[in-house]
Amino acid sequence: MEKKFKLGVIGAGFMSSAIVSGAVKSGFISKTDVLVSDPSNIALEKMQNNNGVSVTSDNLKLANSCEFVLFAVKPQSFTEVAASINGCACNKFISIMAGVKKAGIKTKIGNDVKIARCMPNTPCSVGFGAVGIDISDYNDNVDAEFIKGLFSSFASVVTVLEDKLNVVTGISGSSPAYFYMFAKSLIDAGVKRGLSEDDAETLVVNTLIGSGKMLLNRNNKTVEELISAVCSKGGTTIEAVKVYEEGGLYDLSEKAVNACVNRATELENV
Repeated sequence: MEKKFKLGVIGAGFMSSAIVSGAVKSGFISKTDVLVSDPSNIALEKMQNNNGVSVTSDNLKLANSCEFVLFAVKPQSFTEVAASINGCACNKFISIMAGVKKAGIKTKIGNDVKIARCMPNTPCSVGFGAVGIDISDYNDNVDAEFIKGLFSSFASVVTVLEDKLNVVTGISGSSPAYFYMFAKSLIDAGVKRGLSEDDAETLVVNTLIGSGKMLLNRNNKTVEELISAVCSKGGTTIEAVKVYEEGGLYDLSEKAVNACVNRATELENV
């Protein structure tokens, strides 16, 4: 049976809004091909006003009307969501739920379905995020390319197997918070040395953006070479870099990522 909509999204929160907005505004999918459900009329009204997509409060109606269904709900809400689509006609699903493995999803909605698991991050909301996706259930190239294309319309996409998604969480899904912390530490240091907070923020944020662009366009240079290019012998930068190295920056980052990955693994078993 031909489905009325290409993509259904259960959940109208921050990340689902970023996905729908990015996919529609990029032209990857037409707003007429998207249906979004949520129990909150306020959230649905906002989604519809911002993106022009169709909305409903009926999850089963959505699942029966869409070729692909994307779960964008909190993990603790999934049992209720799964019950609400029991017996639906859809068998192609996408999940951005952290810590809910494909096997756990299939336990609740049936083993004869395909699940793609994806780990986006908050910069997806500004069209410059990163997403790790596991599409190993999808042996149909057309379906797999649709899922990759959906996320590629607003983010850089890396394809991994499910057992690596927690690592994706550690270095990408959660790492915007790490960058914000580092940026704040530099802003605070600038303020303590006499800059206004606005000036310090302008300098730090734009340096962060520019450094990211240089990393993306480094023309075969290594990260170490980029660091060395700023560190003149006997200059100022090398003194700051020595402090970071002596303070164990690299080890600290590895410990932070490991803590995040370990917690993500624990949550899979909750």
